[in-house]
Amino acid sequence: MIETFTIPPVLGLAIAAAATVGAISCGYQSMAPTGQWFGRAFCGDPNRSKQIALTFDDGPNDPHTLRLLDVLSRHNVKATFFLIGKYVRQRPDIALEIAQRGHVIGNHTFTHPLLIFASAKDMRDEIKQCRDALHDAVGEHSNLFRPPWGGRRPGTFRIVRELGLEPVMWNITGYDWNAHCAEFIQQKVAPKIRGGDVVLLHDGGYKVFGADRSGTVEAVDHLLIQYRGRFEFTTISEMIRRKSL
Repeated sequence: MIETFTIPPVLGLAIAAAATVGAISCGYQSMAPTGQWFGRAFCGDPNRSKQIALTFDDGPNDPHTLRLLDVLSRHNVKATFFLIGKYVRQRPDIALEIAQRGHVIGNHTFTHPLLIFASAKDMRDEIKQCRDALHDAVGEHSNLFRPPWGGRRPGTFRIVRELGLEPVMWNITGYDWNAHCAEFIQQKVAPKIRGGDVVLLHDGGYKVFGADRSGTVEAVDHLLIQYRGRFEFTTISEMIRRKSL
């Protein structure tokens, strides 16, 4: 006679609950900027308490990338720009202007897909196409990579590193992708700055070239005035270099 085993109702509920919690946790980690479950990524260095790295996604963009460059130049600040390859193809002159002004340029894929749902081949193609566009526009550039929306799954950052790139996330965001006013963006960033932070902002928009980022430009100007002398604004490359010393 074959004995059957019946899972007690309470145990079944516990297993189901644990599975639900695990699925929610995995979903959170796939998008959480400081999460490390799915691979190590640089998202700041609290030991560098006087450093702040401003980063800008989704450019190049006309005219707001150029206006942002003027603001950064006025404050003598260098930043890190994660560029979308298709926009680099459209306006290589703006990408080149970013590089010529001494800022760091990183890879943000070619079309800005959510990599959680992309095949390994598509991931590689997106990164390589962006790398080629950047090389054609500016020549030598950094090995930094930021996934669109921060989205990744197990294996994503392994592919990124196989292609010679270093994943970069963030720990503060200005929530400026919906073209909020400068005051809103400042209120999202300023209270969280402690030092060693990587701040996510946007000089462009992945949906369309020419996205309005006037609020971001103004907010950056105000933040640099507010924190002038209190923090050192630097690039991701420099922050990583100093961390390794």
